[in-house]
Amino acid sequence: MASLKIIKKDIDYLISEVVSDCWTFLYINPDKKAEDVVEIINDSIKLRNELFARVNNPDKKSMKAHYKAINQDLLTGVDALFQRISQLTK
Repeated sequence: MASLKIIKKDIDYLISEVVSDCWTFLYINPDKKAEDVVEIINDSIKLRNELFARVNNPDKKSMKAHYKAINQDLLTGVDALFQRISQLTK
């Protein structure tokens, strides 16, 4: 099982990449869909906070499955956020 420190760093890194892409989109397209980009940033922060709460309050019965589910939710959540950013460019 990966350490909690590594899991938290992964969460922070991936969420910061989403936010960075949002800021890049706003910089390149200043007049386009700013409200949607802000909504994506807010959703990414909500995802980060939710995942951190789950990491800090583990299920004592099945720790390995709990952290595996957190990693899976992180990847699917970040992928969904990146998909939303991609949809804005169309």
